[in-house]
Amino acid sequence: MTQSILLPVTFAGAGPGSAQHLTLGVYRALQGADVVIYDRLVGSEVLALIAPDARRIDVGKEGFGPSTAQAEINAVLVAQAQSGARVVRLKGGDCGIFGRLDEEIDALEAAGLAFDILPGLTTASVAAASIGQSLTRRGRNASLRIVTGHDMAGFADQDWRGMAQAGEVTAIYMGKKSARFVQGRLMMHGAAPDTPATLVENVSRPDQRVVAATLATLAESARLLHGPAVILFGLAPRHAAPALSQLKEAQA
Repeated sequence: MTQSILLPVTFAGAGPGSAQHLTLGVYRALQGADVVIYDRLVGSEVLALIAPDARRIDVGKEGFGPSTAQAEINAVLVAQAQSGARVVRLKGGDCGIFGRLDEEIDALEAAGLAFDILPGLTTASVAAASIGQSLTRRGRNASLRIVTGHDMAGFADQDWRGMAQAGEVTAIYMGKKSARFVQGRLMMHGAAPDTPATLVENVSRPDQRVVAATLATLAESARLLHGPAVILFGLAPRHAAPALSQLKEAQA
């Protein structure tokens, strides 16, 4: 009796939403998949590229809202891989940044299953490009911090003093609800109130919205947003007028 060969699970980064930010490798994986297990933040343009006959399994998580438990996601992933199907685990942005990639890899390895990884464009890179900025700049900042504002307990342990230094750039993922906390911590550690902070909502999607703010107005600006957003602390839009007008319109 011939034993079937199990194919590796492909972890794929979908980028922040728009299909134009999808890598060719991820596109090919989606076209060849039997099963695609995807997250809530994967854009509709990317989902439209999945092979028509592939099975789609939504295991979305929503910050501070209804979510599929991680243990359940792990179980689904293992079961589908053990069936012999070509499985793509599709995650928003880059699957290795705040995507719980290691937990799912651990589940596969515990079951003796193989995997490969196709990284994607992370939200900070696309958001910075959308405002005409680079995340690092010679003479300004030689490092970049990417932190999450979702886990308040863990977020309290950040290098606030380093983040507060003039010229530093920090991309804060999932930071809308913790914007007031972030604002207070940075000011406490010496950040200037007029330090620029740009909030980009629904990055790369048709309803993308850019709000130019400062540290002093960060919490107020975050309350105007409703969709997923990244905060680029230390960066202002290169052409700030349109973003500022959006803020004024929203407040009207």
